[in-house]
Amino acid sequence: MSVSVASDEASSATPDRLLARAGGALRGRGRVPGDKSVSHRALMFAALAVGETAIEGLLEGEDVLATAAALRAMGATIERRGAGSWRVWGCGVGGLAAPSDVLDLGNSGTSVRLLAGILAGHNFTAMLTGDASLRRRPMGRVIDPLTQMGARFQAAEGGRLPATITGTTELVPIDYRLPVASAQVKSAVLLAGLHAAGRTSVIEAAPTRDHTERMLRHFGAEVTVTAEADGTARITVTGEPELRPAPIAVPTDPSSAAFPAVAALLVPSSAVTIEGVLANPTRTGLFATLQEMGADIAWTGLRTEGGEPTGNLVAAGGLALRGVEVPASRAPSMIDEYPVLAMAAACASGTTIFHGVGELRVKESDRLAAIARGLAACGIAVEEGPETLAIHGAGGPPPGGATVDAALDHRIAMAFLVLGLATKRPVTVTGASAIDTSFPGFVALMAGLGADIAVG
Repeated sequence: MSVSVASDEASSATPDRLLARAGGALRGRGRVPGDKSVSHRALMFAALAVGETAIEGLLEGEDVLATAAALRAMGATIERRGAGSWRVWGCGVGGLAAPSDVLDLGNSGTSVRLLAGILAGHNFTAMLTGDASLRRRPMGRVIDPLTQMGARFQAAEGGRLPATITGTTELVPIDYRLPVASAQVKSAVLLAGLHAAGRTSVIEAAPTRDHTERMLRHFGAEVTVTAEADGTARITVTGEPELRPAPIAVPTDPSSAAFPAVAALLVPSSAVTIEGVLANPTRTGLFATLQEMGADIAWTGLRTEGGEPTGNLVAAGGLALRGVEVPASRAPSMIDEYPVLAMAAACASGTTIFHGVGELRVKESDRLAAIARGLAACGIAVEEGPETLAIHGAGGPPPGGATVDAALDHRIAMAFLVLGLATKRPVTVTGASAIDTSFPGFVALMAGLGADIAVG
C-alpha cells in the first residue's frame, strides 16, 4: 500500500470527458490556483526548516498533495487550516525519518526529482513510484549527479520508476554542469547540496526557473549566482545550514493563468484579468511570445511578494494574431506553456515554429506528438520534427469537431478545451480528469468568465 493524500484535501473531481464550444465573449476577473513550482518547494523547504512555517495560497492539486503526503510519511507535521492555508512543522536539514511504505508521487515529476535530492542526504532507503505516466518519464538525469554525490539508486529499466534511493550523511559536494536546461535537475542537486559539507555548484548554459534559489535564500540558506567567463551561470549553495521558518505567500501560477488568458485572446470582444500572477522573468516567455504575435496582453500592478515578482495579467480579444518563430533559447521560460501557445498559433495567420522543444517529449506525455495529433484532428496542418513543431494557422477559427485524447496530460486537456472555445465546431477532450493534478476548479473558473465547457 502506498502513501496517499488525506481525503479532506481533495477537490471535487473534474469529469473525464468534457466538451468546449464557441459562445459569447469571456469577461471578468479571476484568480487561478497557486503556482505549482512554488507550492512544491514551499512544503519541502518548510519540512527542512526547524519550527513552524505558515503557507498561504498553496495549490491544492493532486501533484502538490502528493508532495505533502510524502513529507508527512517522513515525519514532517503538515496541517491544512483552510483553503490554501497550511502550516508545516519541519524536522531540519537531514532530519526526516525513513518512510514505512512506498512513496507514491502520482503524476508529479517535480515531486519525485526534488525529493530525490532531499533523500540523497538521509541515511535510509526509500522507494519512489508514480502513476503510469510518471513511470515512463526518465529519471537518469537526476540519478547521475546524485550518484556522483554518494547516493545509491536501483531503478527500473532505462532509469525509470519505481526506484529505490539509499542516501548518506556523507554526501560529497560537486560542481555539476547541466547537460540539458532543467530546473528540476538543478534543484535536486542544490537540495542534495544542503546536506553536503562544503559548497555544491550547478552550472547552467541557459537560465531556468530560479524558484529554488529564491526560496532557499528566503529560508536562510547561502546561495550565490555568478556569471562565468564562458557565458554560463554558476549557482552555488553552502551545505549544512539551519533553515529558519519563513512565511510563504504563494503567487498564482502563470502556467495556469495562461489558459484563461489565451482563451480571452481567441474569443472576440473578450476582456479578462487574472489576479496575483507570478511574474518571475524565468516564467514569462509565453506572454512575451504572445505580444510578438500581436496579442493584447499586459501586466498591471507589479509588486514583490516573498521574494517573487507578481502582478495582474490582462488579456483582451479582438486583435488578429500572426505566426512567429519561437527561439530555442526561450524554451526554459515557457516549457509548460507550449500546448496552449499551440492553440493560439492554430488561430493565427501564417506559420508559427517552435524551436528546441525536444524536452516536451518527456513530459507527462509526448507533448509534441499530442499537440500535433490533436491539431491535425481539428483541421490544422502541422509539421512535427524531433526538436521542432511548425503550425500553419487558420487565420481565424479552426474547423474543430474532433475528439482529443489528453493522454493523462493535464496541460494537453486544458489546451484543447481552450481551442474548442474558438473553433467552428465543438472540441471534445477525453482524459480531462488529469486537469486536477494542477488546476482543480478549472472548469468552474472558465464558466465564471463565460466559457461554454460541459460534460461531453
